Amino acid sequence: MNIPVAAEIIGHIGAFPITNAYLNSSIVTVLFIIFSLVLNKQLKKIPSKLQNGFEVILEFLLSYFDRVTGSTEKSKKFLPIVGTLFLFILCSNWFGLVPGNGTIGIWQFVHGKLELVPVLRSAGSDLNLTVAMALLSVITSHVIGMMTLGFFVHWNKFIQIGTIWNAIKSMKPVAILVALVEFVVGFIELFSEAAKVVSLSLRLFGNIFAGEVLLTVISSLISVAIPLPFMFLELIVGVIQATVFSMLTLVYLTTMTTKHASQDHDTRDENVSDYNVEIKAAH
Repeated sequence: MNIPVAAEIIGHIGAFPITNAYLNSSIVTVLFIIFSLVLNKQLKKIPSKLQNGFEVILEFLLSYFDRVTGSTEKSKKFLPIVGTLFLFILCSNWFGLVPGNGTIGIWQFVHGKLELVPVLRSAGSDLNLTVAMALLSVITSHVIGMMTLGFFVHWNKFIQIGTIWNAIKSMKPVAILVALVEFVVGFIELFSEAAKVVSLSLRLFGNIFAGEVLLTVISSLISVAIPLPFMFLELIVGVIQATVFSMLTLVYLTTMTTKHASQDHDTRDENVSDYNVEIKAAH
């Protein structure tokens, strides 16, 4: 069996290609929807065992988020996004370990050779999915940052025209020099935003795809019992990768909704000057 980097196409819906990784992620999504509908019907003042179990998971996530955000309010605000990413990545990674993934398939001619193309493949081993989630993570952090701080305050973290203007008004050479340096650093930060997408997507893709290759090779060379420790290792890797991706997303969201140090300083200066004006007016 060949294990290509790109997910294999197993069919089409019209002109839309269906890959084995996309089918895997679609199944996980449908299971999530079914679970949410069942849980929603069982929500009661006296919780059932299912409701109790899910509430324990939510409380654990919120307490873990508080360590990053430092605010319960922010943790509750970011929980729907970050929590969903964590559970989706975790379940997708674990679903890829279910027997039949990577082994049950259909025979197709690939580049003139007859090969077994698996019907199901771990969703995280498809770079398209990991890039899409990384884009969602970074773009969402900017959107929420603009909604929280305002459009100009948010983008002043990167294109710091306001900082330069305040420095010029102060007529202090040191302040102007610092503002120019921060302006250049801000442009560098824009490139780091693109680097976030690359690092998030490649990290998740690389680890899951490597595990897929490892299990396939070990299973084809050794008996059924031997690969079990490697499957247990992949269970741990699935948890780690889901945690890393979601926690980095949480850090991005927290950072983008927090004012820059220079902006806080400018705000304090404005408040002090307003206070001095009020005192003079009172006198």
